[in-house]
Amino acid sequence: MAEISKRKRIWGWWFFDWASQPYHTLLVTFVFGPYFVSVAAQYYLTSGLVEEAAKAQAQVVWAHGMTIIGLIIAFGAPLLGAMADVSGRRIPWIFGFSLMYAVGSAALWYTMPDGSNMWLMISAFGLGFVGAEYALIFINSQLPDLGDDSEVGEISGSGFAFGYFGGLLSLAIMLALFVEQPNGKTLIGMDPMFGLDAATQEGTRFVGPFTAGWFVLFMVPYFLWVRDDPNTDKQGSVGEALRLLGKSVAALRHRVSLATYLGSSMFYRDALNGLYTFGGTYAALVLEWDIVKIGVFGIVSVLASAIFAWVGGKMDRKYGPKPVILVAIWVLIFVCLTVVSMDRTQIYGISLPEGSGLPDMAFFGCGILIGGMGGILQSASRSMMVRHTDPATPVESFGLYGLSGRATAFAAPLLIGIATAVTGSARLGVSPIILLFILGLVLMRWVKPEGDQSR
Repeated sequence: MAEISKRKRIWGWWFFDWASQPYHTLLVTFVFGPYFVSVAAQYYLTSGLVEEAAKAQAQVVWAHGMTIIGLIIAFGAPLLGAMADVSGRRIPWIFGFSLMYAVGSAALWYTMPDGSNMWLMISAFGLGFVGAEYALIFINSQLPDLGDDSEVGEISGSGFAFGYFGGLLSLAIMLALFVEQPNGKTLIGMDPMFGLDAATQEGTRFVGPFTAGWFVLFMVPYFLWVRDDPNTDKQGSVGEALRLLGKSVAALRHRVSLATYLGSSMFYRDALNGLYTFGGTYAALVLEWDIVKIGVFGIVSVLASAIFAWVGGKMDRKYGPKPVILVAIWVLIFVCLTVVSMDRTQIYGISLPEGSGLPDMAFFGCGILIGGMGGILQSASRSMMVRHTDPATPVESFGLYGLSGRATAFAAPLLIGIATAVTGSARLGVSPIILLFILGLVLMRWVKPEGDQSR
């Protein structure tokens, strides 16, 4: 078999971002998430709750579902990373979790507009989400093999940028050809393709099968151009993986920079995921946007993500990942304060005339910053982890990274669910995200800019 060039391996690795980004863009944030909470809110409204209480309860249901999904990911991530290290194989794991991704997302077609099967559909969503996140652990662990410390920041940033353009294109296709506006037409004024019934929102529900098909198609370059080391002779077991995991966690007490970085990223990545998970639902419940308007907002946000991720990769290469991470967190704290401080009637406590478009313009601006700073933060975080990764056990190290990113993955949705239930407001319910960003910012103080690769 002919040797695969470094350039092809990098492009193959980037194609995972292109293939998987629509799960986050289409399902978590801009189409399925808002559609789900709109369906849930209508279900609770017809069950007798007043409008504000129905919206709050819909957000609570979404939050509970994401909490359970986060717990599953948190418990599995570090063990899977260690298992892959002791076995020396990554591709079979990625293939298996890719199947979970495809099956879970395709099943979302069956989300009924009357809300009769909400929990079944959250389970299907969870299956796909778990598959996507578990696969990402193994994908991230391959980054150190693609270049040296001076290259991986730019490789990571370019990969995120490429992925965001994939998310942007997939979102544009869904809005133009499938998702119904209130008048039953798509964004370009046509009926949903393939004869899909606008009355039962089949165009919007098609986002599930579309996401699955997109992933299957664009994972082909990854599996063609990325390979496991053919010379590995590792034969691992669960017991060996558990011992390796225990050793890795115990070693953290001797590596202050790594331990505090994992703690910091645990909080700020959870906060960022909270923004992604509840940004679209906020627009639907608080600003009362329809799915198409949320989708247009998504196009702007994802385009910003792609551009900023590419620029962030350049800044990472020039200044290192730590200052890039700090700037991104500060900007996102400002965004969160703005989002919590506005609704259709006021912004920062200043009353607005009825029908004012200022909240819409302000949230569009917030979307640009969420997408842009979020793209930078994810890319620089992956680069910073490489600086703390033992080259001998990259999957184990990124398993710990996956654990830190998902150990409290339930925290943001859980806290948002509690805050929403206590305040009875979908707007105030997202306020715990601010605290998580602040905790991440404080812990970054003890992280070495140059990293720490010692054991």
